[in-house]
Amino acid sequence: MDNINFFFEEIIPPAYLREESKAWLVQIAKHFEAEIIALNYIFCSDEYLLQINRQYLNHDYYTDIITFPHSESHLFIEGDAFISIERIEDNAQTLNVSPKEELHRVMAHGLLHLLGFKDKTEEEAAEMRKMEDWALSLRVPRGT
Repeated sequence: MDNINFFFEEIIPPAYLREESKAWLVQIAKHFEAEIIALNYIFCSDEYLLQINRQYLNHDYYTDIITFPHSESHLFIEGDAFISIERIEDNAQTLNVSPKEELHRVMAHGLLHLLGFKDKTEEEAAEMRKMEDWALSLRVPRGT
């Protein structure tokens, strides 16, 4: 799984993030007949991600993930996904799920974007949520 990398900016790596998540991400991509060439997950603080949101997207608000594709192909995945661990933990508490489950949902969300799924319209967002749920169902038992 050398083609999937985890980096940490301004945070201590969360104990619930496991290397086994990489095999799960490969499984998701394979379902869509895609290959992960280079996928970087950069786990960071709210402030770190806010600066990226301001600089690259001209958005002035906190978010849980920003994904940057580096390939136009949805079959050969290359990209960076920046994830705020603070947003993950806050959202997990709000949604009454474990931080690990919320992290996996967001990691899948980023990969699904790179696979071509969008979430701008209500219909797209509903399909994205359905695909996130499907991706989470691949992890047995749920949330591991």
